[in-house]
Amino acid sequence: MAAGYEAVVEAGGEAPWLVMVHGMTQNRRIFSAQVPAFRDRYRILLADLPGHGLSAELPGPYGHVELAAQVGQALEEAEVGHCHYWATHTGTSVGLLLAAERPDRFRSMILEGAVVPGRAMPSVDAALGRIREVARRDGMAAARRRWRTDGDWFDVMRRHPEECRAEAHWAMIDDFSGAPWLYDGVALPVPPVDDRLRLIACPVLLCNGEHELPDFLDAAAFLADRLPNATRATIPRGGGFPGWEFPEPVNRLVRQFLARADPT
Repeated sequence: MAAGYEAVVEAGGEAPWLVMVHGMTQNRRIFSAQVPAFRDRYRILLADLPGHGLSAELPGPYGHVELAAQVGQALEEAEVGHCHYWATHTGTSVGLLLAAERPDRFRSMILEGAVVPGRAMPSVDAALGRIREVARRDGMAAARRRWRTDGDWFDVMRRHPEECRAEAHWAMIDDFSGAPWLYDGVALPVPPVDDRLRLIACPVLLCNGEHELPDFLDAAAFLADRLPNATRATIPRGGGFPGWEFPEPVNRLVRQFLARADPT
């Protein structure tokens, strides 16, 4: 079963594809400041991960392997061939799994707050374990509140709520179905990708906020050492979601990156 998606194709049938995939508790609206900035030059595919947005009703398991398979099916259904790929958090792991299987499909990748498939992120894994316990014990309303107030990746958003559009982000989280937190089944194990990262030869931009959590900085450093054509960038003042928090500098950076990656 394919993940739900929205296609923005105003640029015309010959324009390159730009696929956008969000992270946990979000949906395609995380790219609301990117679509207007890129829709004139790219056909955009906004995929919602299972348990989120247009894919809220898709059943588990919700492991990264299953998510990657469903996003891959969505690309096939939308007839997306060679594409640029822009993702945040969980969406980056999905993209890396897809690229490890089909590196020829990707013209470039923009990975914001990258997650390495199958590699532990101790502080993130612990936070997810706590929030799943709250969701199952106290319900999703309590879990969503706890996620907003305790998630360290939201620190910048909480400190600068107006500038970083915090209310709109909390509204997106309020729409999260919670199914991945409540699911009790077993997901497929993530296959090792460390040795296959070198096969992903397309240009890759690894983007982190200045105030990013150490686990995500470690993941970016790991990927920068193993991907053959990777560049790292730090967004001043940014936190866990710089593309949402400070879209103008991020969009400018990505526009320059894409111009180099795909000069045609």
